[in-house]
Amino acid sequence: MRKILLMLLVYSSASAQHPLPKQRPERPMKMSHDKLMKMKHDFPPSKGVVRYDLYVSDTTVNYTGKSRPAMAINGSIPAPVLYFTEGDTAEVYVHNNMHMETSIHWHGLILPNRYDGVSYLTTAPVKPGETHLYRFPIVQSGTYWYHSHTMLQEQSGMYGAIVIHKKDAPVQKEHTLLLSDWTNDKPYEVDRRLHIASDWFAIRKNSVQSYGEAAKAGHFKTKLTNEWKRMLAMDVSDVYYDQVLANGKKADEQPQYKAGDKVRLRIVNGSSSTYFWLNYAGGKMTVVANDGMDVEPVEVDRLIIGVAETYDIVVTIPEDMKYEFLATSEDRTRSTSLFLGSGMEMPAKHLPRLKYFEGMKMMNDMMKMNGEMNDMDMQMSNQQMDMNTVMYPELSEEKHDMGDMKGMKMSSSEDMVTLNYGMLRSPVKTNLPAGPEKILHFNLTGNMNRYVWSINNKTVSESDKILIKKGENVKIILYNGTMMRHPMHLHGHFFRVLNGQGDYSPLKNTLDIMPMETDTLEFAATESGDWFFHCHILYHMMSGMGRIFSYENSPANPEIPNPDKSIKKIYADDRQIHPSAKIGLESNGSDGELIFSNTRYRLQTEWRIGLTPENGYESESHLGRYIGKMQWLFPYIGWDFRYRKMQAPEKNLFGQINTKNYRSAFHAGVEYTLPMLVIADASVDTDGRLRFQLSREDVPLTKRLRFNFMANTDKEYMAGFRYIVTKYFSFSTHYDSDMGFGAGVTLNY
Repeated sequence: MRKILLMLLVYSSASAQHPLPKQRPERPMKMSHDKLMKMKHDFPPSKGVVRYDLYVSDTTVNYTGKSRPAMAINGSIPAPVLYFTEGDTAEVYVHNNMHMETSIHWHGLILPNRYDGVSYLTTAPVKPGETHLYRFPIVQSGTYWYHSHTMLQEQSGMYGAIVIHKKDAPVQKEHTLLLSDWTNDKPYEVDRRLHIASDWFAIRKNSVQSYGEAAKAGHFKTKLTNEWKRMLAMDVSDVYYDQVLANGKKADEQPQYKAGDKVRLRIVNGSSSTYFWLNYAGGKMTVVANDGMDVEPVEVDRLIIGVAETYDIVVTIPEDMKYEFLATSEDRTRSTSLFLGSGMEMPAKHLPRLKYFEGMKMMNDMMKMNGEMNDMDMQMSNQQMDMNTVMYPELSEEKHDMGDMKGMKMSSSEDMVTLNYGMLRSPVKTNLPAGPEKILHFNLTGNMNRYVWSINNKTVSESDKILIKKGENVKIILYNGTMMRHPMHLHGHFFRVLNGQGDYSPLKNTLDIMPMETDTLEFAATESGDWFFHCHILYHMMSGMGRIFSYENSPANPEIPNPDKSIKKIYADDRQIHPSAKIGLESNGSDGELIFSNTRYRLQTEWRIGLTPENGYESESHLGRYIGKMQWLFPYIGWDFRYRKMQAPEKNLFGQINTKNYRSAFHAGVEYTLPMLVIADASVDTDGRLRFQLSREDVPLTKRLRFNFMANTDKEYMAGFRYIVTKYFSFSTHYDSDMGFGAGVTLNY
């Protein structure tokens, strides 16, 4: 272990699978033999070359009774487990049989920068019909994984486990368990819906916290306070998943184990955004490794595995029975199982639904009116205080409030031991080599209302690369100022987690940081090139929560011949435009809006068309930029056109003749989000006319019933209801001061 650690610090350069139908025939590869041979000799050959050929293909799957498009490697989801022994040389040929480019990132492996597998940052993308050779020495042992680092491909099935055995390690019973999540929606649609603040996922998960449900639960005041502080409903995860999987199946069965067997489970969380609670029907679990690195064995009853983390856990088969190893999504909407042994089934304890309004009340107490967290007299770190325990019914005997926050331990019951990072201790010293120290302060920032995720309120594309020098020791003081957990992953390095274990602090490559925690990481800068540091929740990473570490004076990367052009590809991820639309078709006419928005900007066009000349028609458009961390301020410019059959002129509330009959003008204004999530809009047009407006969309009255209203100083007003049937279709009705009463349907995109 000591030898492995030293190599990691100074190095500077098959379980059962789920078969998939309808594989596309492989197309011939386009890479020349000369190019392959050149890549093979980038460093001296090793005696123990282990070769894999990975064929990436489009396919279809059916996990829920519906066929859906997916991406597979060698015809399976998850991809095949890749086995190596410490000291081998990996030689992996990735053959792209798809019509789009792809990539493979070797998560947790220490390897030359050019093979890390982030397209346009470290490695050239694998173009359609081409082959790419990844060739690197295996300088470590443990449980790791690999996945696409291109767009949202990971969500579609491109992930697999890596098992690296120690040299001369004794043979032991072991099983690799890769956990993942599956959505029948296209990943692009998942990402888009998150950015347009649709609550369709909450409806599917039955986690809507409407005023009706709040009143029923005795938390009406809690809901009012929540919206008074301009917050959306409480949730612990973003996405509704149709299924979670164990090695690509609802349940993985391994009947070969007998009474007394000790089995090492190599567990990989290969999900896109799901944390999993792990518990075992056969008794205690012994944690022996985390993120591939050995730790002193620690017995626990349960643990939560963050997105992209790996754990090695030893379990015992008590008798000749079938014991359930249960993985439950953090939001407790789905679970998947591994059954060990044969005989009578011994189920694990299933977790009850979360108590969301208790979580909402806790969040209200923690949040100031300006969106900042309250200053609290405590230091939270290394998962040792879990504020979400207030939502866990199984711990209902543990009554917590803000006055008793210091007692809020993850191991909060005397009869139940829950793993936290403070329990992890390396079996060998992990001190960094001597060198100058570079200290960085990262505040994880976010905005659930608009689904913007950042560090120090800047996305990857809005920040410069962080320059570091070989020989430095980089210390990151990481504070999570959001209400979501974030699994922060550093490519190409292991970092020490300063968890109170001193010289024996554990080594990790992915750290789950909980809300309001401050964690300190440090790593030795021993490499060269550019390396990604990012949240491993796929949709948070694509929204911009990350940074790029760049070694000064690094040699040119032959994989990236045009760095300036390539970095623009990286920056494009968090600059994506997210369109949305709403079209009302009712008995009094049509109204609707079309929006194109990204992290900071929004272009919006809305319209109202009456059925008669007296009703007329109008259209108004805004182009503006969101300001501030919470993005409550939105200055804009725009234009306004309206026409209706001539009626008697009216004055607005400012005493000016309004232009309800005809208007064609440019205007400038500002929107501001008030308490209760009401939008205040003040504007002036090129004719000097003033307007002030208050409005709100989607006030949640029940799980599916929404209320909306608008009133302004031109004496225009509107109020209506919408009943959500599907993600695209609602029944609706409203009264408009110009168009009168109408009822019909609303189409949403």
